[in-house]
Amino acid sequence: MRLQRVRGIAMWNRRTNQTSGCLEAMATESRIDALTQTARIGQFVSVGVIGAIIETSIVAILTALLGISPLVAKAVGSEVSISTMFTINDRWTFVAHGNAKFLATLRRWGRSHLVRIGGLSVSFAVLFLLTSLLDISLVIGNVDLWPTVANMIGIGAGMVLNYVAESLFTWRV
Repeated sequence: MRLQRVRGIAMWNRRTNQTSGCLEAMATESRIDALTQTARIGQFVSVGVIGAIIETSIVAILTALLGISPLVAKAVGSEVSISTMFTINDRWTFVAHGNAKFLATLRRWGRSHLVRIGGLSVSFAVLFLLTSLLDISLVIGNVDLWPTVANMIGIGAGMVLNYVAESLFTWRV
Protein backbone atom coordinates (compact mmCIF):
# COMPACT_ATOMS: atom_id res chain seq x y z
CA MET A 1 0.00 0.00 0.00
CA ARG A 2 1.44 3.35 -1.01
CA LEU A 3 1.03 6.61 0.88
CA GLN A 4 -1.25 9.10 -0.72
CA ARG A 5 -0.60 12.82 -0.43
CA VAL A 6 -3.39 15.23 0.30
CA ARG A 7 -2.39 18.85 -0.35
CA GLY A 8 1.30 18.21 0.35
CA ILE A 9 0.85 16.38 3.66
CA ALA A 10 1.72 12.71 3.96
CA MET A 11 -0.98 10.27 4.93
CA TRP A 12 -0.36 7.76 7.72
CA ASN A 13 0.06 4.16 6.60
CA ARG A 14 -1.40 2.03 9.41
CA ARG A 15 -0.01 -1.20 8.00
CA THR A 16 3.62 -0.03 7.99
CA ASN A 17 3.14 2.46 10.84
CA GLN A 18 5.04 5.15 8.89
CA THR A 19 4.66 8.41 7.03
CA SER A 20 6.61 9.44 3.99
CA GLY A 21 8.70 11.87 5.99
CA CYS A 22 6.97 14.95 4.63
CA LEU A 23 5.70 16.03 8.06
CA GLU A 24 9.09 15.52 9.66
CA ALA A 25 10.80 17.54 6.94
CA MET A 26 8.28 20.36 7.37
CA ALA A 27 8.83 20.39 11.15
CA THR A 28 12.61 20.46 10.74
CA GLU A 29 12.42 23.26 8.18
CA SER A 30 10.14 25.25 10.49
CA ARG A 31 12.59 24.89 13.40
CA ILE A 32 15.54 25.92 11.24
CA ASP A 33 13.60 28.99 10.07
CA ALA A 34 12.82 29.89 13.69
CA LEU A 35 16.45 29.46 14.77
CA THR A 36 17.78 31.65 11.97
CA GLN A 37 15.50 34.65 12.50
CA THR A 38 17.88 37.59 12.48
CA ALA A 39 15.84 39.68 14.91
CA ARG A 40 15.72 36.90 17.52
CA ILE A 41 19.44 36.20 17.16
CA GLY A 42 20.14 39.92 17.61
CA GLN A 43 17.98 40.05 20.71
CA PHE A 44 19.63 36.94 22.16
CA VAL A 45 23.12 38.32 21.50
CA SER A 46 22.14 41.69 23.05
CA VAL A 47 20.87 39.94 26.17
CA GLY A 48 24.04 37.83 26.15
CA VAL A 49 26.16 40.99 26.12
CA ILE A 50 24.29 42.23 29.19
CA GLY A 51 24.85 38.86 30.87
CA ALA A 52 28.53 38.89 29.89
CA ILE A 53 28.97 42.37 31.37
CA ILE A 54 27.32 41.25 34.61
CA GLU A 55 29.33 38.04 34.84
CA THR A 56 32.61 39.66 33.82
CA SER A 57 32.13 42.47 36.36
CA ILE A 58 31.51 39.94 39.12
CA VAL A 59 34.52 37.83 38.06
CA ALA A 60 36.73 40.95 37.94
CA ILE A 61 35.61 42.19 41.35
CA LEU A 62 35.88 38.81 43.04
CA THR A 63 39.26 37.86 41.52
CA ALA A 64 41.10 41.18 41.24
CA LEU A 65 39.81 42.92 44.35
CA LEU A 66 38.91 40.08 46.71
CA GLY A 67 41.42 37.43 45.58
CA ILE A 68 38.80 34.72 45.05
CA SER A 69 39.60 31.81 42.72
CA PRO A 70 38.59 32.47 39.07
CA LEU A 71 36.46 29.30 38.97
CA VAL A 72 34.56 30.21 42.16
CA ALA A 73 34.10 33.77 40.91
CA LYS A 74 32.78 32.42 37.62
CA ALA A 75 30.25 30.19 39.40
CA VAL A 76 28.85 33.19 41.30
CA GLY A 77 28.88 35.45 38.24
CA SER A 78 27.30 32.76 36.08
CA GLU A 79 24.31 32.27 38.37
CA VAL A 80 23.60 35.98 38.60
CA SER A 81 23.95 36.48 34.84
CA ILE A 82 21.94 33.37 33.88
CA SER A 83 19.01 34.43 36.04
CA THR A 84 19.17 37.98 34.67
CA MET A 85 19.40 36.79 31.05
CA PHE A 86 16.53 34.37 31.57
CA THR A 87 14.30 37.16 32.84
CA ILE A 88 15.12 39.46 29.91
CA ASN A 89 14.85 36.68 27.31
CA ASP A 90 11.53 35.53 28.78
CA ARG A 91 10.07 39.03 28.63
CA TRP A 92 11.62 40.17 25.34
CA THR A 93 13.45 37.71 23.06
CA PHE A 94 11.03 34.79 23.44
CA VAL A 95 7.95 36.65 24.71
CA ALA A 96 5.71 34.94 22.12
CA HIS A 97 6.85 31.46 23.18
CA GLY A 98 6.12 31.33 26.88
CA ASN A 99 3.15 31.20 29.21
CA ALA A 100 3.23 34.11 31.69
CA LYS A 101 1.90 32.06 34.61
CA PHE A 102 4.26 31.62 37.56
CA LEU A 103 4.64 27.83 37.40
CA ALA A 104 5.22 27.86 33.63
CA THR A 105 7.86 30.56 34.07
CA LEU A 106 9.48 28.60 36.90
CA ARG A 107 9.64 25.47 34.70
CA ARG A 108 11.28 27.50 31.89
CA TRP A 109 13.75 28.96 34.42
CA GLY A 110 14.66 25.41 35.46
CA ARG A 111 15.01 24.25 31.84
CA SER A 112 17.13 27.32 31.12
CA HIS A 113 19.51 26.36 33.91
CA LEU A 114 19.68 22.79 32.60
CA VAL A 115 20.50 23.81 29.04
CA ARG A 116 23.02 26.40 30.19
CA ILE A 117 25.07 23.57 31.71
CA GLY A 118 26.39 22.83 28.21
CA GLY A 119 27.41 26.43 27.58
CA LEU A 120 28.85 26.72 31.07
CA SER A 121 30.84 23.52 30.58
CA VAL A 122 32.43 25.00 27.47
CA SER A 123 32.99 28.32 29.23
CA PHE A 124 34.50 26.73 32.36
CA ALA A 125 36.76 24.52 30.23
CA VAL A 126 38.07 27.52 28.31
CA LEU A 127 38.58 29.49 31.53
CA PHE A 128 40.40 26.56 33.15
CA LEU A 129 42.60 26.06 30.09
CA LEU A 130 43.49 29.74 29.82
CA THR A 131 44.05 30.39 33.55
CA SER A 132 45.31 27.10 34.97
CA LEU A 133 47.08 25.25 32.19
CA LEU A 134 48.64 28.22 30.41
CA ASP A 135 50.98 30.65 32.15
CA ILE A 136 49.55 33.95 30.90
CA SER A 137 49.20 37.27 32.70
CA LEU A 138 47.78 40.60 31.63
CA VAL A 139 48.86 43.00 34.33
CA ILE A 140 47.54 46.54 34.14
CA GLY A 141 48.05 48.86 37.09
CA ASN A 142 49.30 46.02 39.33
CA VAL A 143 46.12 44.02 38.64
CA ASP A 144 46.14 40.80 36.62
CA LEU A 145 43.21 41.11 34.24
CA TRP A 146 43.91 37.83 32.46
CA PRO A 147 41.19 35.87 34.35
CA THR A 148 38.66 38.48 33.22
CA VAL A 149 39.79 38.29 29.58
CA ALA A 150 39.88 34.48 29.70
CA ASN A 151 36.35 34.47 31.09
CA MET A 152 35.11 36.65 28.21
CA ILE A 153 36.69 34.26 25.70
CA GLY A 154 34.92 31.36 27.41
CA ILE A 155 31.57 33.16 27.34
CA GLY A 156 31.90 33.65 23.59
CA ALA A 157 32.75 30.00 23.09
CA GLY A 158 29.57 28.85 24.85
CA MET A 159 27.17 31.33 23.23
CA VAL A 160 26.19 29.38 20.09
CA LEU A 161 25.39 26.25 22.07
CA ASN A 162 23.33 28.33 24.50
CA TYR A 163 21.28 29.96 21.72
CA VAL A 164 20.32 26.70 20.05
CA ALA A 165 19.59 24.90 23.33
CA GLU A 166 17.61 27.79 24.83
CA SER A 167 15.58 28.21 21.63
CA LEU A 168 14.71 24.55 21.22
CA PHE A 169 14.44 23.32 24.80
CA THR A 170 13.60 26.27 27.07
CA TRP A 171 11.17 28.17 24.83
CA ARG A 172 10.48 25.36 22.33
CA VAL A 173 10.66 27.56 19.25
